[in-house]
Amino acid sequence: MSSPSTYLTRDRETARSDEALLLRLGYSQVLYRKMGGFSNFAISFTIISIFTGYLPSYYIGFHNGGPAVIMWGCLIVGPVSVLVAMAMAEIASSMPTAGALYFWASKLGGPAWGWFTGWFNLVGLIAVCAAVQYASATFTTALLNLWFPSLVGTDNVTIFVVMTVIAAVQLSLNLLDVNVLSRLNVFSSWWHMAGVGLIVVVLLIVPTDHQSVEFVFGEVINNSGFPDSAIWYVFGIGLLLNVYSLVGYDASAHMSEETRSASRATALGMVWAVGASVVFGFVLLLSVTFAVSDVQGTLDAGGQAVVYIWAEATNEAWAEFMLLITVGAQLFCGTACVTSGSRMMFAFSRDHAVPGSRLWRRVNARRVPVNSVIAIVVSAWALMIPTLVNGVVGYAVGTSIAVIGLSIAFGLPIILRIKAGDRFEPGAWSLGKHYKWISPLSVAWIAFICVLFLLPISPNGIPGAEEFAFESVNYAPLTVGGALLLFGGWYFLSARKWFTGPVREEAADAELAAILGEASHRRAHPHQSSHPQQSAHPR
Repeated sequence: MSSPSTYLTRDRETARSDEALLLRLGYSQVLYRKMGGFSNFAISFTIISIFTGYLPSYYIGFHNGGPAVIMWGCLIVGPVSVLVAMAMAEIASSMPTAGALYFWASKLGGPAWGWFTGWFNLVGLIAVCAAVQYASATFTTALLNLWFPSLVGTDNVTIFVVMTVIAAVQLSLNLLDVNVLSRLNVFSSWWHMAGVGLIVVVLLIVPTDHQSVEFVFGEVINNSGFPDSAIWYVFGIGLLLNVYSLVGYDASAHMSEETRSASRATALGMVWAVGASVVFGFVLLLSVTFAVSDVQGTLDAGGQAVVYIWAEATNEAWAEFMLLITVGAQLFCGTACVTSGSRMMFAFSRDHAVPGSRLWRRVNARRVPVNSVIAIVVSAWALMIPTLVNGVVGYAVGTSIAVIGLSIAFGLPIILRIKAGDRFEPGAWSLGKHYKWISPLSVAWIAFICVLFLLPISPNGIPGAEEFAFESVNYAPLTVGGALLLFGGWYFLSARKWFTGPVREEAADAELAAILGEASHRRAHPHQSSHPQQSAHPR
């Protein structure tokens, strides 16, 4: 059995190896490296959050294709999403930095690639945070309405107020030490997995009637407004339920500077988070769909479809219990979204890409980028202000920016990895020759879902329609086009003259030389003990 001193020496060697790799990439170790492999997995698993993605968006699939598209869509989208995660994980293993996608694109393709990747990634992360917090507020408000019907309504203003309180709580939690956040994410992972198990048991035992297998896997519903002759188009829209549910797993990469054995743990955390989400998500969707007792009532319930299904299949008490599990998971998810977004903003600011970079790159005594945390929360909150007027449209804007922004940011580094070919230097985790089919397939899938999210989701949302309605409009082309115009114009008019991509820190070379010298000394004098201190440079 290994002695405690052996474990201590091994931990020190791992810490020095992680720091040396980061220094080679050009950065000093500023953030505390406290997260283990499971903690890294936990933050991505928490952000994907099957309770935050699948349940609030369940109505999308139910209206556009019905149970058939919900279940078969999960079996199609899930495995392909794992392949995309694998393509990203290979690059993350090679370059484990908090900047993640932006850094990869800069190193593989140059400053322009890094600029666009970084801004789509940052805006996508802010939008994810906004959409998650609003979805969380919607479910929390529904729960509070069940508990206190005379005090809490379900109108847009109430939901926005609840969202504001949730955002304030998540901001406060993100000012704590990363070790606390790490434990919170680990607890969240078990909450998610145990929560699915409990809900499955409830929906298996309590309802007196269940739908048939034929209904769950074969029932087609077209409540989109498009004719049945366009059923494959409707199925495509229905896939958005599963696509939206599997985003945000780049969090593992953004936390890599705070993860031990980052080159391997970051890659595995990303892949396992998506894989586990697909499995648990499928089981959760299966249990909910088997419990559908009133098809028309579910259609009429809209965004509260899952709450309606639970209430009809069981009773108010059991519905409250399942809703409580869901609300808890969504609160964890929003907290993790703020963590991931703040680390990306910190890293992007470190390389002077964000206005006011000196402010956003600062860390406090706990090594937390506190200003970036505040900026992410305030920006996400502001993005949801339109929900005060129209909750459906405001939430749709947030989700469209989130999915397309992150998808573009995911795809650009993978394209560059394909172009690099055998010149790419792998890390501790690699696809080997399999990248030749996994990476192109990932890019093709990302292109497909980006186009899908830009298409009209309702005939009533198309200008010139007989019953045109603003809440039916797909605002994704406007938001994404506006973002591209803004980032592109900014780059070509100004940023290309001063933005050079990742900036190598002056102290990095000296610190790397010191670590390499220390390692050489230990090899020459193996019996001498040393107690190196992890370097840190709060700014």
